[in-house]
Amino acid sequence: MSNPLKKTMVYLGLADEEEMYEEPQSEQQPARREKSVEKPAAPVTPIHRPAVVRQPTTGTVSEILTVHPKQYRDAQIIAENFREGVPVIINLSQMSDADARRLIDFASGLSLGLYGRIERVTSKVFLLSPENIAVSGDGAVAQAEPEAAPFAQ
Repeated sequence: MSNPLKKTMVYLGLADEEEMYEEPQSEQQPARREKSVEKPAAPVTPIHRPAVVRQPTTGTVSEILTVHPKQYRDAQIIAENFREGVPVIINLSQMSDADARRLIDFASGLSLGLYGRIERVTSKVFLLSPENIAVSGDGAVAQAEPEAAPFAQ
């Protein structure tokens, strides 16, 4: 029982003392392995990765997508266009508050993961801009009625 890790494991109850006496047997097993013939390893199937990684174009903005989602599953349209480098305006006025919060959480993670930005334009309108798009303005959030602002961000 010279190994301090094994002593600690026995003390914490993670190993039995009986397992400690099996250690000399494990030292003898490599000698047996040298004599035996090793079986060939199973074939490995390589993972095919796409040869071309699509990067957003750094040119001028040729389009801005406006989405009026009605359900959370409309997030796929937002994600596909945002990955292409297209700025997306999300108008949440036709969604329930719970689904709208869920969609904004998704959009926040999407913009963070792709180094973009998400900005609130009004209480239920958000702008997702890719990293290569600069948004100018005073940076202030448009003020709306306190009762109409369901998102505390």
